[in-house]
Amino acid sequence: MTHYYCQPMYNPVYYPNGYPVRQVTTIPYNYYYQQQVRQFPDVDPTLFEQSAKSMQHLMKEASLVLNELAKSKPFAKKVMDAAQQSNMKEVDQLIKSTGIKSKVETTFNPDGINLKLSSKVGGSDCCHLTIGLRWL
Repeated sequence: MTHYYCQPMYNPVYYPNGYPVRQVTTIPYNYYYQQQVRQFPDVDPTLFEQSAKSMQHLMKEASLVLNELAKSKPFAKKVMDAAQQSNMKEVDQLIKSTGIKSKVETTFNPDGINLKLSSKVGGSDCCHLTIGLRWL
């Protein structure tokens, strides 16, 4: 049994004199649903998987920095002093001295410090891990 949704749809029919006349037709009830069904291409999770592995590496390196800041009050004081003096080179050197190899962008303000660790897969940026720590 076919069900029809009776929404009018106007298809102009022209008489020989050139004037259009509206003709009402019916549309199957699933017409609009069928129009929205889309086909998606097959996915390739290779880059996604590599990004996840790279992010795991970034998290291990972030853990190195956080462990050093948490266990060594003198180290944390050096980082804060260098940041307070806007000595970006010293802050970067201190962060790198924890043993991390990834690219790190450091920003700070009077309230705290932000560390953005980045990684590449296949020559393009894939992963970013941002750590925000407050000191005031």
